[in-house]
Amino acid sequence: MITIGNAPCSRGVEFATDPRNPPWRRVLAENAAAGSCGIEPGPVGFMPEDPVELAEALDEHGQTLIGGVVFRAFHDPAQWDDVLDGALRTCRALVAHGARHLVLIDSISPRRGPTAGRAHEAEQMEPAEWAALRDRIATVARMGTDEFGLTVGIHAHAAGFIDFEPELERLLDEVDEAHLKICFDTGHHSYSYAGYDLVAFLERHIGRIGYMHFKYMHFKDIDPGVKARAVASRTGFYYACAQGIFCNLGQGDVDFPAVRRILLEIGFQGWCTVEQDCDPAGATVPVEDARANREYLRLIGF
Repeated sequence: MITIGNAPCSRGVEFATDPRNPPWRRVLAENAAAGSCGIEPGPVGFMPEDPVELAEALDEHGQTLIGGVVFRAFHDPAQWDDVLDGALRTCRALVAHGARHLVLIDSISPRRGPTAGRAHEAEQMEPAEWAALRDRIATVARMGTDEFGLTVGIHAHAAGFIDFEPELERLLDEVDEAHLKICFDTGHHSYSYAGYDLVAFLERHIGRIGYMHFKYMHFKDIDPGVKARAVASRTGFYYACAQGIFCNLGQGDVDFPAVRRILLEIGFQGWCTVEQDCDPAGATVPVEDARANREYLRLIGF
């Protein structure tokens, strides 16, 4: 059984303190209205960390908390305390509500921003810097698995240091599979953004995506025209989001029918969460996009 969820970033919620964020209760209500029964909590601090308050609201709107993301600067040793704080608080929130999936993302780096989508130009870390990044990711992954009983996946992300295919595969080779799996994101893995052959990568690594209890993916589509213009002009990631780089599902270059075929072939059972990063001050209506995305997934058999 594949179950579809959604995330607050589909409503423009990227940072907990952004004054443009919609009220968290409205996000829960809109998620339910759009036909999703599961949700991520968003950046730690966006939804209340009081387990009783959040549990009552989740129950009111028929929502299951399905997983959480630590989107912080793993690449920056000066930010390590911030990374640990976000990871610990996210783990506690997930366990309090019976969620099982912790997703780690190395956040956007100024050193990588201008080369998003340009693998051949991207700055590479020196060996010692890479080893330190790897060890910070491994430390949080071990904490999530060993101390909180969660399954932990790494999520490649444009403009971070775990972005392009060689970096992701190197990390997977160097960190114990018992601690770190993959949260496969169809948009960031797309040939259109990071240069991946989406279907080939999925087929090659499906064992680690579906291994044991890690049954979690992120769904987003990507508009190749917007992407081409963003890469050509070296547009920052959030500006590209504001320009609509992540379009409604089925309107971009991600082959969702092929993704569905592969998931069915390996008996994937778990959550696929829509994450349509958008501009919180944009012209689109996120709840209408969410309904359209859910209807598209129904039409192709999800």
